[in-house]
Amino acid sequence: MKVLKGKNIYLRALEPEDINYLFSTENNEDIWEISSTSQPFSKHILTKYIENSNIDIYKVNQLRLVISDYSNNCLGLVDLFDVDFKNNNAGIGILINKDSRNNGYAKEALEIIIKYSFSYLNLHQLYCNIIEDNILSVNLFKKLGFKQVGLKKDWIYFNGKYKNEYLFQLICT
Repeated sequence: MKVLKGKNIYLRALEPEDINYLFSTENNEDIWEISSTSQPFSKHILTKYIENSNIDIYKVNQLRLVISDYSNNCLGLVDLFDVDFKNNNAGIGILINKDSRNNGYAKEALEIIIKYSFSYLNLHQLYCNIIEDNILSVNLFKKLGFKQVGLKKDWIYFNGKYKNEYLFQLICT
């Protein structure tokens, strides 16, 4: 599908051979704060997740894609979640591997998925939730045209502390 290709990266469906990557990513406690994860995932559960990841977005209201370079290295993940086709909106999230950051991959992946969301899924708007101290993500989403529309006070509780979370929105014009 050409629409999911960029200059340096492309977005692709999860494959069975991604199990070790998904296992290490989902069980990385460093990202549990942003993923709202509170317990490890087994390979069995993640294998079932990959097996079911081919179910149509119109049925499960979510889509997870691997961000890959043209050498087929997994650079991260991008998600559309809580897709609401009645109101034509969805949440969006992205994770870039620590060793792949600061190369423009997140911006390029988001540009691709935004175009896909508006052009192919006919969504009217996307939203994202970003923890207040995640300045890199705040700046990235602002650079892509997302507007801050709210601040949820003490929204995320992690490691014994509450953190505020921004709500950003991008409306298709």
